[in-house]
Amino acid sequence: MDMPSSSAAASAPAAPVSGTTVAITNFAFSPASLTVKVGTKVTWTNKDGDAHTVTSTGSGGPLNSPAMATNDTFSFTFTTPGTFNYLCTIHPFMTAVVTVTP
Repeated sequence: MDMPSSSAAASAPAAPVSGTTVAITNFAFSPASLTVKVGTKVTWTNKDGDAHTVTSTGSGGPLNSPAMATNDTFSFTFTTPGTFNYLCTIHPFMTAVVTVTP
C-alpha cells in the first residue's frame, strides 16, 4: 500500500491564520503565516527543547527577541500595517510572516 507523500503538503503555502499566538515547535513557527489588526499583541512561545529567536529579516525590523529557552515567551505589539517577515537566527531555515492590516 502506498502512503501519501508528506512533501506535497509541506510545499503548499500555509493559509494566513488570525490569532494572537505563535507556537515554536518541531523547528517551525506555527502558524507560519498570521494576519492581525494594527494594535494587536502577538506572543510567541518556544515549545521546543532547543533555543530559538524571533527576528525580523533584513535590517531594522521590529522583531528582535533574545534566545528563548523551552517555554519562554516573546511578545510584540504591531503598531503599523505591513508585512513582517521573520526567522530564527539560530536556525535560519525557520521562517514565517505576520501581516498587519489597518
